[in-house]
Amino acid sequence: QVQLVESGGGLVQPGGSLRLSCTSSGSIFIFNAMNWHRQAPGKQRELVAAITSGGSTKYADSVKGRFTISRDNAKNTVYLQMDSLKADDTAVYYCNGVRTDVATIKVLYESWGQGTQVTVSS
Repeated sequence: QVQLVESGGGLVQPGGSLRLSCTSSGSIFIFNAMNWHRQAPGKQRELVAAITSGGSTKYADSVKGRFTISRDNAKNTVYLQMDSLKADDTAVYYCNGVRTDVATIKVLYESWGQGTQVTVSS
């Protein structure tokens, strides 16, 4: 089983920055995509950012221009750089890896991290 472990969460003031890290126990190339999700109290879990094995990225409209997803293949690590943080960004952030069938795009394997708390407050 491939394990994902997040780190880098914490308390930050509005306008501040944090960088989250997600390290895989195995090669991140077993996944077609690596994603960051978040879940705030009373809210549905939502996709924040994604990066494919080919390097393509996408972001939720609410974080576009403020968050950046990247990866270091040698370190089997995916990052989420969060700038200009707002109170609404407060949530538990989860790293997610997905392996899909190329032809059908159906999920073959999926792994989730334990989550890391991000709190934006003055």
